[in-house]
Amino acid sequence: MVLSGRATEFHVAVNGSDADAGSAKAPFRTIQHAANVAQPGDVITVDAGVYRERINPPRGGTSDKKRIIYQAAPGQKVVITGSEPMRGWLKVTNDTWKVTIPNSYFGTFNPYTNRIHGDWCSNPRGFHTGAVYLNGDWLMETPKFEDVFQETGRSPLWFGEVTNGATSLWAQFPGVNPNEQSVEINVRQTVFTPSK
Repeated sequence: MVLSGRATEFHVAVNGSDADAGSAKAPFRTIQHAANVAQPGDVITVDAGVYRERINPPRGGTSDKKRIIYQAAPGQKVVITGSEPMRGWLKVTNDTWKVTIPNSYFGTFNPYTNRIHGDWCSNPRGFHTGAVYLNGDWLMETPKFEDVFQETGRSPLWFGEVTNGATSLWAQFPGVNPNEQSVEINVRQTVFTPSK
């Protein structure tokens, strides 16, 4: 849809295709693709859904009147997430399960090797930017491997180990099979950050 002047409104939907035109009837699939084609003054309208991607806008606006606007479609909920569903958990003992993932799965950034850091942060335990989620709830990282084999407390725990070829995660899933639940792990460093 062409807006006033030469601005264009591009549409994105989870059932779209980046090979389409980006119109309301033929939306793009990814917000990143819309960002790649949008020019100052254009609008990107995203339909409801979960978008598992990292958006790196290649350009911004040129003035207050010529911005690139990113918006959810009216009345719709849009979620952009840095996590991915994780299946293939194997039971180790009691409530503790393990999954092993090739390091190549993470691309150039593995959040299980990256520690939380910054001049604003005190991180004496060395917690990582990666996390494990069960049905939308964040499990607590433990710095001690043996902790994930203890009786599950109020907050289920997880522990990670990265070797040359793989990332192994151990997590407590009290009373449930994680392969039958919604379990996600972090895989992206950011979800919406321009590199310049």
